[in-house]
Amino acid sequence: MALIKQIRQRTGLAIGVIAGGLILFLLGGDLLSPNSTLLSSNQNIVGEIAGEDITLEEYSQKIEEFKFSFQQRTGRAPVEAEMVSVREQAWQAMIVERVFDEEYEKLGLTVSDAELVDMVQGKNIVPELRAQLVNPQTGQFDKNQLISFLQSLETADPAQQAFWAQQEQLFAQSRKRVKYDNLLATSEYATTAEAKMEYKAANSIADASILYIPYYVIPDTEVTISDSDLTAYLNKNKEKFQVGNSANIEYVSFSILPSGQDSADVISNITQLTEELKASAEDSAFVSRFSEVQFPFQTYRPGDQLPASLTSNVGDIQKGETYGPFITPNSTYVTYKVTDQYSGTPRMRASHILFSTEGMDEAGKASVKDQAQSVLEEIKGGLAFAIAARQYGQDGTAQNGGDLGWFAKEDFVEPFANATYAARATGLLPSLVETEYGYHIIEVTELPQSDYTKLAVLELELVASDATRDEAYRNADTFAAQSGNRNQFTENATDSNYRIIQANNVDANARNLNNLTNARSVIMWAFGDASIGEVSPVFELDNSYVVASLVARKEEGDAKLEDVKEQVKQQVMNEKKAAMIKEKISGKATLEEMKDVFQDASLNNLPDLRLSTSVIPGVGFAPKAIGALFSLKESGQMTQPVQEDIGVVVARMNTLTPAGEIGDYTAYQSQLTQNASQRMAYQIMMALQDLADVKDYRYKFF
Repeated sequence: MALIKQIRQRTGLAIGVIAGGLILFLLGGDLLSPNSTLLSSNQNIVGEIAGEDITLEEYSQKIEEFKFSFQQRTGRAPVEAEMVSVREQAWQAMIVERVFDEEYEKLGLTVSDAELVDMVQGKNIVPELRAQLVNPQTGQFDKNQLISFLQSLETADPAQQAFWAQQEQLFAQSRKRVKYDNLLATSEYATTAEAKMEYKAANSIADASILYIPYYVIPDTEVTISDSDLTAYLNKNKEKFQVGNSANIEYVSFSILPSGQDSADVISNITQLTEELKASAEDSAFVSRFSEVQFPFQTYRPGDQLPASLTSNVGDIQKGETYGPFITPNSTYVTYKVTDQYSGTPRMRASHILFSTEGMDEAGKASVKDQAQSVLEEIKGGLAFAIAARQYGQDGTAQNGGDLGWFAKEDFVEPFANATYAARATGLLPSLVETEYGYHIIEVTELPQSDYTKLAVLELELVASDATRDEAYRNADTFAAQSGNRNQFTENATDSNYRIIQANNVDANARNLNNLTNARSVIMWAFGDASIGEVSPVFELDNSYVVASLVARKEEGDAKLEDVKEQVKQQVMNEKKAAMIKEKISGKATLEEMKDVFQDASLNNLPDLRLSTSVIPGVGFAPKAIGALFSLKESGQMTQPVQEDIGVVVARMNTLTPAGEIGDYTAYQSQLTQNASQRMAYQIMMALQDLADVKDYRYKFF
């Protein structure tokens, strides 16, 4: 019943969302119809996916789905910072629906009913459910709560049933994506030839002499650059100078940070409340009433880190004691009361390497066991466990070195749990452990611990008082009212000794202006109806009021010369200087003679330069010069002068120690394959978005 009550309470938080949706529906004939004056023509198009326009209405509906899901998980509505993530999840879901679903269908990827049942109540319950249904007494996932919830669905109200149906769809979509990513990731393969190249690049060593001639050896005054030079360079290198939708903005910030009096008032308040907390017999009720943190009463399990503000100030905490107030790095004041310390469900930590045998016959299992035993012997012989896990592991923990984190015995299948909890010391278990999933190599990293601590947290924010905020707003409002255009903006700021701050090339999707966070309202104004030279109204940000002026706005596409003139000029300058350097050292037979031409040039000997590196010590990023050096066939040969971003480099090969042949390149082959597999999911997403020609106009609305 407690679970059902909790779910109903959480569902209640979504009523406002549903009601809002009904209001939009009732008004939709006027507001959201194709003939709407509010959302007419292309004004309500937030993007395009695979040639299909995405309207603000359908995107907003998708946002509400994810917002509703957030509320059900957390029991509260998302704040604006969290809404950024919610909107992005909704957008990615729409891309998946239009792009990935077609791919799933081509490949025949599905999630069966039996698989879905297993995900929500079987042996492989999805992490989202495990995180939501936790016993508050033990801090552990409680499967009984899940069973009670599922049994209650038949008689639950429609909102709960709708939420669960949506959750199942999300679980299924997520599982399809995992299957798709894994399908392509496991298709990654590095050949022996590639592995041999990787090995040779890492182990081919040159003793080389490097002459580095920086561009500044030629004074800028000796270089003549015309507008035609700049235009020619830009036309030849357009791909280097693509610009997105961006704007140049000037603004004046009026701080609303707490005053000294505000700080004194908070200290006085929390000092009084701390004394009351010490005497309180109802700690959880007290901090729930007065504390300004979201979760003021928490249980810390073995493996959980106690708050740093407590441990850094108190050496040995004791049950019943109250500590604080302390100031935190977040400019809050906090007091802790240790409500309880007790022995609870033991939890431990371990890492594992899984060799899967699911779906195999006995012969296949025997082969996998032999492989696992071979790897176990390698680890016993000195191979680092984490490296072996990354190389051989066949589940999601592999990329983390096999780390499973802290867990209770009941969190895992019986053979695995029994083996780990039977350990009497940390370290590698001497034998393989077989479970229904396959064979495991296990390393115990922390022995079982059972110390639990309950903390009541009284925390007050140090914020500006109403008087402080009112004074800042009056100054900002007066300044905005008197600044009708950019000229007046500049004059009034100068007269009032206000600092004008520039924010150039602000991206249309940015959320910050320089160091001003959550400045989305200012940026939306700049990309909305604002005209060049216009002055904004007063915007309220986190810690300041802002008045802005729009200086310039640039459209997405090839950059115009005036937008990137300084960057282009620098590149042309470098090219001309490189040509002048090459001309001056032309005809010189040795590096020493070349160095004598330029006093600021450097000549260094590097005894162990490797082909796999891209950086020359003392020089910087110079991959072309390194490639040229290793292409030399004989000792004493020199490269041609190589133009790099940092200057001109000439290299001499003194001696080359080629990588010796080895009998087995498997380790390099596995590492190449693993690296490629780890990049695969991101690359798949980017490739499909490119193929779908996704266009994103959401910056106009959010």
